[in-house]
Amino acid sequence: MGDAVSFRAVGAYPPGRTATLFSHTMGYVAVTTGLFAAGAYLGRDLPYGPGLLAFLAAFACLIGMRFALRRSRGLTVGLLAAFGVFMGVATAPTLAYYADTDPQALWLAGGATALFIAGFGAAGYAIRRDLSIIARLGFWALVALIGFGVVLIFVEIPGGAVIYSAIGLVIFAGLTMVDFQRLRQRGGLDSAPMLAASIFLDILNVFLFFLQIFGGRRGD
Repeated sequence: MGDAVSFRAVGAYPPGRTATLFSHTMGYVAVTTGLFAAGAYLGRDLPYGPGLLAFLAAFACLIGMRFALRRSRGLTVGLLAAFGVFMGVATAPTLAYYADTDPQALWLAGGATALFIAGFGAAGYAIRRDLSIIARLGFWALVALIGFGVVLIFVEIPGGAVIYSAIGLVIFAGLTMVDFQRLRQRGGLDSAPMLAASIFLDILNVFLFFLQIFGGRRGD
């Protein structure tokens, strides 16, 4: 997830170019977040079945962006927009559940996510040492976490959901730093949509992990 795009770590942009890539990328992140919110609102009454289909559609958009990246920037941005909407629809049933049963968890998760991304994002942007090894370790750790999640479906482990979320936050702390460091590395502005998708996924996953933690504070 956090490894949606990669660049050669052969140097940094001049300050002006770095700021331009940063502003373009974060602009796309903001728009994608807005479209995510719109999708979540539209899908608020949907059951989990259509939500799963929307998730598959979002995943297809993400794959499509990788192929469109070098062919058409407009198509890449369009797929990013669709990705945001589909992810909103896919997540809508979960958000609607917490809105009905524990709305405070949504606010706590949102605030914690903002602090988490700001802190680790700033750290990654400031660190000059190449963090690409963290990207590789994070990818395999994420695969292992998915496997652990599958185990939790079939085996009841005391505090398993909290353990899962805590490990996920550790993994995405690293991936967030990696993605923000990439804002300083060489690559054209055409890379901004893919970087935005990667950072948006960091934000979304961190939010869902915090939501799981705060939503389960009353006990499973």
